[in-house]
Amino acid sequence: MSKGVDHYVQAGKRATQRHIERMKEMKKCRFDTIAVHGIYSMQEALNFNQGAIIEPIYMSTAQGYRDSDEMEAALSYQIPTWCYSRIANPSMYYLEWVLALLESYGTWLDASCIATSSGMAAIQSAIDPFLCVDCKKPNQKINFVATSQVYGWTFQQFAMRKDVDRSIERRKVINSTDLDERESLIDENTRFLYGELPSNPSLAFFDIEAVAKIAHKHNIPLIVDSTVATPALLRPLAFGADIVVQSVTKSLATSGFGIVWAVIAKNNITTNIDNPTMKENFCGYLKLLPNRDNGPNISPINAILTLNDIRTVRMRMDKLSRSTMKIAKFLEQHKHIEGVDYLGLESHPLHTLASKYMKLVDAEYDEEYGSEQNRYGHLMSFRIKGDHQATRKVFDGLQRIRRATDLGRIKSVATIPAISTHQQQGEEGRKLAGIPSNLIRLCVGAEHPDDIIRDLEQALSTLDGKEITMTFPEYSAGWASSATV
Repeated sequence: MSKGVDHYVQAGKRATQRHIERMKEMKKCRFDTIAVHGIYSMQEALNFNQGAIIEPIYMSTAQGYRDSDEMEAALSYQIPTWCYSRIANPSMYYLEWVLALLESYGTWLDASCIATSSGMAAIQSAIDPFLCVDCKKPNQKINFVATSQVYGWTFQQFAMRKDVDRSIERRKVINSTDLDERESLIDENTRFLYGELPSNPSLAFFDIEAVAKIAHKHNIPLIVDSTVATPALLRPLAFGADIVVQSVTKSLATSGFGIVWAVIAKNNITTNIDNPTMKENFCGYLKLLPNRDNGPNISPINAILTLNDIRTVRMRMDKLSRSTMKIAKFLEQHKHIEGVDYLGLESHPLHTLASKYMKLVDAEYDEEYGSEQNRYGHLMSFRIKGDHQATRKVFDGLQRIRRATDLGRIKSVATIPAISTHQQQGEEGRKLAGIPSNLIRLCVGAEHPDDIIRDLEQALSTLDGKEITMTFPEYSAGWASSATV
């Protein structure tokens, strides 16, 4: 006998209410407890997951239904459902709600999250809903305002996929701290403000509260890429930002097993787009409509692998920040270094501004500290005295620090942005972003900082004429050969 659609609708309402109550309960917990437990409760484990104390991986493409009534209620979005993993999956759900809780920690804001398969998918998901053309204004020239100091492929998406391909004007803020410059670029057709802080790799920063006020004055949202800081050191939603994009692949998850990004938004964002559903719950809107149709979601296994890394993010960012400070101070005094870009150094022009915002979450409740502690992350850059050839020589001399375009790994990784992550920006674009050819980006891992300093010291000694011999296998054979740098 049919139970009827309403039977499942009422059951769905009860499930939604349990979720709301679980969220309220977790909001009372400290940051580390949220990171460890998320919203996976003991009751859920015992009732639905054979008592598993760690969130299971739901490696399934689709959800089965009890009968036609439940299927109808689910696919008309009247009840919570994951129906198909292109749209949702329980494993994704565990990750997304942890990120929403961590990004809104300490604010009592209601926030939601959607995880994606890549950073470019996350940024596209975050900005495209604001870039629609008003059919009543067919000749409208819409635009958005973004800082010049952004990740190389963010630049590519803005400059090529939006500006060139779709004729959506990207207006560049050259000086990220200049509030007047930013506001002068806004007009009635501006859809959002976008900024990255600290930026990768030049460590640019801006006053989040002040920029959010400018955005809201013009009835547009502020979107912030906060990848480098993570919510362990900075939570832009607390200071007025509407939407945060995170490369969860990076510092939030250090293993490097998979690519995961996320969009986290507070409810009731500020926007001049007439779309009440999008405004009320931006990430819920993305999940059920644009991303349902475009399909950028992550896989269940990447969601759970990432979730396991996130559990220790606060203690990791504390340790890595302290190690990076020690390494930055070493490099600042080295004879072959022209300059060091690290917000933790008092010599950095943005040190005071960054110190206003970048703080280790819950340090005041930590037995070791008992008071607020500034932490500046584990990304830094340094410039070699000399030309690009000298820079390559030092870079090629690294023996423990890995040469790769990645960052946020448990192992230290370095790259030369001018020839890698920001190569396609061109010389003019790199100049605007503050990325000279003699700059090396270093993301410090969890090794002992003395060992990283030792590796940097011997790599820099190549500029004194010292030769370094490394042994490595050829690509095409299993035997070792010797190369001299």
